[in-house]
Amino acid sequence: MNKIRLGVIGTGMAWERLHYPAIQELGDKYEIVALCNRSRYDAENFAKKINLDLKNVYDDFNEMLRRNDLDAVDILVPIELNYVVSEAVAKAGKNFICEKPLASSIQEAEKYLDMARKYNVKIMIAENFRYNEEMNRIKELVGSGKIGDAIYFIRNNVNCFESEMKKDTFAATEWRQHPEFAGGEFLDSALHDLAGTRYIFGAIECVSAFGKPQKEEFMPYISINANLQFKNGVIGQYTYFPSGTETQNPAVGFRIFGTRGEIYLESKTCGIINISYDNGTSEQVKFTPERGYYNELYNFYNAMNGKEQISVTPEIEFGDVKTVFDILESISEKKIVYVDQPVSTKEAEIYRTISYSEQPYIQ
Repeated sequence: MNKIRLGVIGTGMAWERLHYPAIQELGDKYEIVALCNRSRYDAENFAKKINLDLKNVYDDFNEMLRRNDLDAVDILVPIELNYVVSEAVAKAGKNFICEKPLASSIQEAEKYLDMARKYNVKIMIAENFRYNEEMNRIKELVGSGKIGDAIYFIRNNVNCFESEMKKDTFAATEWRQHPEFAGGEFLDSALHDLAGTRYIFGAIECVSAFGKPQKEEFMPYISINANLQFKNGVIGQYTYFPSGTETQNPAVGFRIFGTRGEIYLESKTCGIINISYDNGTSEQVKFTPERGYYNELYNFYNAMNGKEQISVTPEIEFGDVKTVFDILESISEKKIVYVDQPVSTKEAEIYRTISYSEQPYIQ
């Protein structure tokens, strides 16, 4: 296969700002042959930007799926539509990429698990944090024993969703401000942090979480604090506070404490991972921010050509989504919730074998 002939469902902000720039970079591997958007006008505008004939533009994805020249489909729709659209694409026999999360409820997520086998298609869930360069490097550092045995972590995410609502940002979209799915902003955004943390440490044994309620629609809690225990013995705290600002510099960020030192990532865009050791020495590891979109699309291309396996399958993403809903359950029920019981064989195999050096699509 020289190029993947790609159809796109959803030509909004996620497509224009996240996936399309990566597709441009991978221009020798992808060819955009069809665009679909519920607002045909928006799809036509984008088609004009890339000189795509307007006869290849649709406002009904079912009509687009009847084409026989689609090797794969890229799905970028509001979260509540992910499962419905994915199932339609799979039924049409098309391989596809779907933006995270794979579904807006645990019930839909469970039904999603059988989709690839049932319809004999390749499926990637575009969870870019599992492809980001910094997550791969931190996973390698932890796995190689750079700071000894990992003992515990702190992961703190503070942002102001309400101020972002007034700008030209993802927070300004209507479906994010008034979500039609449980968890709202927590499912949409905190999922990234949890996926990245699970990527580094593996399966989660259990979670105990607390949330401070709020009336704003974008998220049921003004802050969520979750205590996580992983199956490998690592414990830690994840805090998501989308209604504030980080006033201290440097930020708490992501810190992993080991028996011989500490790994510190201030943010996913800072470009540097700091490592400090108990003997007083330190070093820095540089990374290129925001490479996850490129890496995931490169992985999908290689998987379509039989060169490697898809790294983020529905089975992998299911564990990330379940973690979100288990945290919400722990808050509402005021109890410890067991998460990966048991972890799937496929997920366990990937956690055990994958490393930064083994992923040729990371660049």
